[in-house]
Amino acid sequence: MKLLMSPASPYVRKVRVLIREARLIDAVEEIEVSTNALASDQSVIAANPTGRIPALLRSSGPAIFDSRVITRFLDDHAGAGLYPQSRVWEVLTLEALADGIMDSAVGITYEARLRPAEKQYDVWMDAHWDKVARAVAALNERWMSHLAGPLDMGQIAVASALSYLDLRHDARGWRNGNEALAAWFTDFSLRESMEATKP
Repeated sequence: MKLLMSPASPYVRKVRVLIREARLIDAVEEIEVSTNALASDQSVIAANPTGRIPALLRSSGPAIFDSRVITRFLDDHAGAGLYPQSRVWEVLTLEALADGIMDSAVGITYEARLRPAEKQYDVWMDAHWDKVARAVAALNERWMSHLAGPLDMGQIAVASALSYLDLRHDARGWRNGNEALAAWFTDFSLRESMEATKP
């Protein structure tokens, strides 16, 4: 299998962490591509008509895309148990919350990077940061017991989202008022899979 990816993408990061946690590093070749909101690599477009990464090329079927589809597929392929049936709805909800953080954070990044300064919409960026801040606060207030439990895909997704906030929006200080989550993230970031996938 081949993963079309860019190391800075938080969506890619969660797939790459899963690959390492599921011991699939020898089964999936990671192919770095250049793509952004305005222009996509042709190999990505061939795999995913939207031009978004990650995309997983398979010899046994068509390419699959969207990080949540890829992580479910690879987890099933490896039998890694990162979507345990006993708490699958909590895992999926936590992963969706993390992806929501990523969606807003990436949107802010694109607004700031791809639009001229005089055309950037500060109100829009602030509204998206409010979504990030509410989600991070919810993690800190309601999800710490789950995050402290056995490893699952929800935890990997949250760590990938928080690491992207550090990468692109560190000045906004997501840790302020979220000390329990910040402490959990510090510990989780020491995992070999996280160290190996730093952008």
